[in-house]
Amino acid sequence: MENDVRTFGVEEELLLVSPGNGAPLAVSGAVIQYAREHGGLPLAGEGTAGLLETELKREQLETATRPCASLADLSAQIRLARGAAAEAAAGVGAAVAALATSPVIVRPSVTPSSRYLRMADAYAMTAAEQLTCGCHVHVNVESPDEGVAVLDRIRPWLPPLLALSANSPFWQGRDTGYESWRQQVWGRWPSSGPTELFESAKVYRETVETLVDSGTLLDDGMIYFDARLSRRYPTVEVRVADVCLRADDTVLLAALVRALVDTAVRAWRAGVPPDPVRTDLLRMAMWRASRSGLRDSLVHPVTRRPAPASEVLDGLMDHLRPSLERSGDFDAAAAMLDRVRSAGTGARFQREVYARTRDVTAVVAAAVEETWGVPNTP
Repeated sequence: MENDVRTFGVEEELLLVSPGNGAPLAVSGAVIQYAREHGGLPLAGEGTAGLLETELKREQLETATRPCASLADLSAQIRLARGAAAEAAAGVGAAVAALATSPVIVRPSVTPSSRYLRMADAYAMTAAEQLTCGCHVHVNVESPDEGVAVLDRIRPWLPPLLALSANSPFWQGRDTGYESWRQQVWGRWPSSGPTELFESAKVYRETVETLVDSGTLLDDGMIYFDARLSRRYPTVEVRVADVCLRADDTVLLAALVRALVDTAVRAWRAGVPPDPVRTDLLRMAMWRASRSGLRDSLVHPVTRRPAPASEVLDGLMDHLRPSLERSGDFDAAAAMLDRVRSAGTGARFQREVYARTRDVTAVVAAAVEETWGVPNTP
């Protein structure tokens, strides 16, 4: 794969909401059934990558793209998946919103599968309150050892990705003061967060087996590391991001993750060791990104000191520039990043709507419209 562009894909979790009052609706099963009966796009399990799937909560739906080689293809696939979700949701009287938490007060309900019901019983309030929507980026790797080399080398650069994607300032009708409250809620799972260096696929496998054998996790599907080897695909799966409000921001996130993977593999092949940054510092950097997003300082991945978010983003682009230029993505990624710097994240968008309306229902309505957006990616 030395001279090839790696394929990548995206999974997005979307809220199912009432078009009238913005409240989350427990209709994911009905949405899936509607899509099945009306010739919608393939569902999960039908082919190599499904487009619609239920999640832990009945108030959310997961979409997935096919593996893509270019930003243009990925952009089209993201919009296709969002469109399929919106069409099926409309068929049962709902709408979809790319929001990482619900601004409107909600008591979410569990999808009645045997596994999810077991999770609800085993994890109590952690599972009960877990109505959060993330974005997972998959990037192809050639082997588990290559994948683990990537996991070890991308760790310091994951908090800026959360800051870029931050899209969950509201929780149960209130402003939390955080840019990504989803990250705080997600962090309650026992296996979530950053990891130590693995150094080999063997150690990675042994670590997963030990965690599952502890009896604390139900299965290896609950390995909720910030980045992990996918169980189903030959990919590294980066899981830190909020679902992005705008499709273009998802494309940007995926472009940066693919470049991170490529940069890490090249460093591994060149014999460059991973940064031995401590896990507790990584956890602190992720908390800072969750709290501040792009509004304030972040922990710089290289210096470990506070730095303006703009400086950290510049450092990220400098780190990834050779890879982005090899794939032909640098100009497009830089343009999309400039738009985020100017327009702000989804969290900023939500707060601006609330500042004008003082109404979380209006926030959801605006987010439903913004979930479609106007494509700017090449």
